[in-house]
Amino acid sequence: MAAETQMSSEQEELAVRARQAVAEAARQLVLRAPVPDAGTQGPDEPRKDALASLRALAYLSRAVEECAALAARTAAQEGAGYPQLGRAWGVSRQGARKRWPGLVFTSRPASRPLPHHQTRSSLMNGLVPRTYTVLLVEDDMADAMLIEEALTEHGMARGIQRADDGVAALEYLRDPHTDRPDLIVLDLNMPRMNGRELLNVLKNDSDLSGIPIVVLTTSAAPDDIEDAYRQHANAYVTKPVNLDDFMQTVQSIDSFFLDTATTLPPRPGDEG
Repeated sequence: MAAETQMSSEQEELAVRARQAVAEAARQLVLRAPVPDAGTQGPDEPRKDALASLRALAYLSRAVEECAALAARTAAQEGAGYPQLGRAWGVSRQGARKRWPGLVFTSRPASRPLPHHQTRSSLMNGLVPRTYTVLLVEDDMADAMLIEEALTEHGMARGIQRADDGVAALEYLRDPHTDRPDLIVLDLNMPRMNGRELLNVLKNDSDLSGIPIVVLTTSAAPDDIEDAYRQHANAYVTKPVNLDDFMQTVQSIDSFFLDTATTLPPRPGDEG
């Protein structure tokens, strides 16, 4: 962390110039603001001036945040990742990720392109490591982007498909033109068909019951945990509140089910 606070002479000069520019911008905003009751100025005027400057600085701060978000989004669209965004903003990669979660998935082309689920072939499997596939059943877009980021940051190619609810997940899984995923990561609370209902359907389907299912949800209710295991969920994980813990938890799921555990063999027709 100490390395992040150390600045070169050029950076120090830029910081001084930035403070001067902000102070001047605030002064200009104050000068151009309407002056209420100009004829009643009294001994409290210095305090009023300071409050006016503080108000102007607040607007400048919000404008900087908006401009920074726009610049970060544009940089990501041009292929910048979190390490580059962090260096530009003067924070770590994780600091940039916390400030702009899921931003790298807006890139054109994607800074971490995800392999398509139909790109497997028996020839390629003999030459390169197998591409594992995950079906993420999650209706929260922010959580979904963080989970995708955690999986792709783990260092191995992952094919990731997402369904917004249980109905969409079933349509995907029962489509004869799609490959069976190696892992299903399932939220509980979703519209139409929720995770509890989907888990029950999948574990009673002879064609799909063997796919490992990890319930990843905000609920820590004992009834939800007991019910999930009763319906043969392979694991039940509560989403951590802390962002770093959240990312590490997803990567731990990935490490076990896709790197350590032996995955199901492909069905006839899944390859090729």
